[in-house]
Amino acid sequence: MQDLERVLNHFIRICSISHCSRQTEQLREYLASFAKEQGYEVQTDAAGNLLIRRGKPRLCLQGHYDMVCVGRAPEIELVQKEGWLSARDSSLGADNGIALAMMMVLMEEGAELEFLLTADEEVGLVGAKALAFDLASPNLLNLDFEEEGIVCIGCAGGVDLIARQAAATVPEDRPAWRVSLSGLPGGHSGVDIDKGIPNAVKELAQALADLEGIVLASFRGGERRNSIPTHAEAIIYAEERPVLPEPFKVEAVEEAGEALQEGETLLRLLATAPHGVVSRNAELKIPEESLNLAMVDFSPERLRIDYSLRAMSDEELEALAKRMETLLKRYNFEVHREEAYPAWKPEINPFARRVAEAMEEHFGRSEFQAIHAGLECGILSEKYPKIQMASIGPTIENPHSIRERVDLNSVARTFRVLRQIVESA
Repeated sequence: MQDLERVLNHFIRICSISHCSRQTEQLREYLASFAKEQGYEVQTDAAGNLLIRRGKPRLCLQGHYDMVCVGRAPEIELVQKEGWLSARDSSLGADNGIALAMMMVLMEEGAELEFLLTADEEVGLVGAKALAFDLASPNLLNLDFEEEGIVCIGCAGGVDLIARQAAATVPEDRPAWRVSLSGLPGGHSGVDIDKGIPNAVKELAQALADLEGIVLASFRGGERRNSIPTHAEAIIYAEERPVLPEPFKVEAVEEAGEALQEGETLLRLLATAPHGVVSRNAELKIPEESLNLAMVDFSPERLRIDYSLRAMSDEELEALAKRMETLLKRYNFEVHREEAYPAWKPEINPFARRVAEAMEEHFGRSEFQAIHAGLECGILSEKYPKIQMASIGPTIENPHSIRERVDLNSVARTFRVLRQIVESA
């Protein structure tokens, strides 16, 4: 059986096991049992991380075993077309399931390696922050990168800002209307933030802010903190049916309750609040700082905004977070931070150079890059400062969305590179 077929067989099995972030117990147990069956020592820590080891390894392969569930996920119906693998109306979980499948092939072969599988990476690198293992390997290869032929040597740090305040309401007796926007493409809030993908929250807020004579009753939008919103909807009061162009939808609502007393101010905040690239890094040719207006929940019960922030240095991230906190507090929100993780400072170390040499042999090219997204190497490099690290992976497009797909030829090529790195470890 060819390597690609073996990798895909394992990936298909992974897709059949629910493993949305924070709901990964079944997959964790499956992976641990599989490794033990192959004769590996398996350790689990309190955060649900797995360390799988055999012999005296010189290399640790690292990935995460949770996925961002969007659309119909965790129900995943695989679709293979023209050399790409995707899922029907759901995220695919190739991020990071393909990495897991590659590791499982190597386990079947009894490779003398460490495999570090972390929990809940997609919701703030939770598992990596709580790691309680002693690694034996002098080198670590992260398999969570998403562009073939590239050796990643650095990543952004990030933090989530959660803004809350109590809602005040007033009676309203005019007709009520539901205005919604859905079906936008969505995407990863880091690697896709500079691709001009529309944010459903911003689009709907701007459309409503341009209407005259309306009163806001509620506003909800967004799916995940690390995804660009694909859907948003609001309940408004207006004497006449609002006229909005497609793809906005407007329908009558029989009962909507009271209106938000500060509805006009809240709409103005959403319409003008920053989203997208704040600054760019000319040398790395990626965003330097960015903001994702990720989720909004305005109702008579609560007012809440979730932001995800990223920057290529910890100092820039701190300054960006303070600026956003100042803005949100001006609108009387209480703001706190969650799921902060550090940047991984770009460094071309000797191990990364060996990875690049293997990449050149199989792809005919290689280059070093940093990524405007969170990789666990940022945390791992702080926990294990003596371990040299790099990151690679096959081409995965549109992660964290229902458009996610993986290039199967890229999977085969990347696995050949991985084999060479393992054999030379």
